[in-house]
Amino acid sequence: MPDLPTIWAGLLALAVFIYVVLDGFDLGIGILYPFLDDKPQRDLAMNTVAPVWDGNETWLILGGGGLFAAFPLAYSIVMPALYAPFIAMILALVFRGVAFEFRWRDPAHERHWDRAFFWGSAVATFAQGIVLGAFVQGIEVEGRAYAGGWWDWLTPFSVTCGFALMAGYALLGAGWIILKTEGELRARAYRLARYAGAATFAFIGVVSLWTPLLSPEIAERWFTFPQLVFVLPVPTLVAILGGVLIWGAIFHNDYIIFPGTIALFALSYIGLGIGVAPYVVPRAVTIHEAAAPDSSLVFMLVGAVILLPMILAYTAWAYWIFRGKIDENSGYH
Repeated sequence: MPDLPTIWAGLLALAVFIYVVLDGFDLGIGILYPFLDDKPQRDLAMNTVAPVWDGNETWLILGGGGLFAAFPLAYSIVMPALYAPFIAMILALVFRGVAFEFRWRDPAHERHWDRAFFWGSAVATFAQGIVLGAFVQGIEVEGRAYAGGWWDWLTPFSVTCGFALMAGYALLGAGWIILKTEGELRARAYRLARYAGAATFAFIGVVSLWTPLLSPEIAERWFTFPQLVFVLPVPTLVAILGGVLIWGAIFHNDYIIFPGTIALFALSYIGLGIGVAPYVVPRAVTIHEAAAPDSSLVFMLVGAVILLPMILAYTAWAYWIFRGKIDENSGYH
């Protein structure tokens, strides 16, 4: 019998990462919205994500539903600990979706919908960063239940992670605009990418130095031998990637910023995994302790093997159909 809890942990980690990448760039465009020069630029930026933005959130549903089904104990601990930021995130995503649609159908109040699109994107991103920070710093558990308070999720570390994710998503959004547009909007996106990139790398440095201070166990994984030999490639590759992104921004290579930022998120995700594994609730509940019975995991795995390739296929097809750059004549109807 294969190690089903580990397989499901890998599938859920993959789903969350795909969500971060796919929904991250359109949330990033929302964060950058106030910094675009005029209405034509904002229209064009929104049109770059119009065909795909709502499908991107499929992966968020898969991650949340999969956690409930595959690791019910972890779900019962994590959700009460993080109710407030999760609810804020969901409401902000709904608000952003409404603003996206009504912006085109209610031109008399377009400025209000633009603000709603920005705030919905910003709050959703910040809430996701809060969830990440609160998760990494640890959740107080007694027995098999959450034992902390209502405001345990709100700490300087989690707030820092919230701003860090906003910077990262802004860089991802700028990279997407560069990839999809020409002319003044593309030039504007390069300028925004420089600021977002500087902020992103600054926050990566701060969070990377702060995280080992949260727990002796994390510090041991990162700074003791022989573990240091295996984890050292991660910060080394981050530094190299920083140089590549700077090169792409200086020489205006349109095909560097977006994939380079995805690689940066992947390395950060690997670093997170090094600090957290094998726990599904950090330093409290392991993957195997929280897993559903093997019979349930097998039943769900059969469905996942069938459905995940289908989801990946139609997602890839949608991006392939709408590949290439767009211009001001492209429209959302």
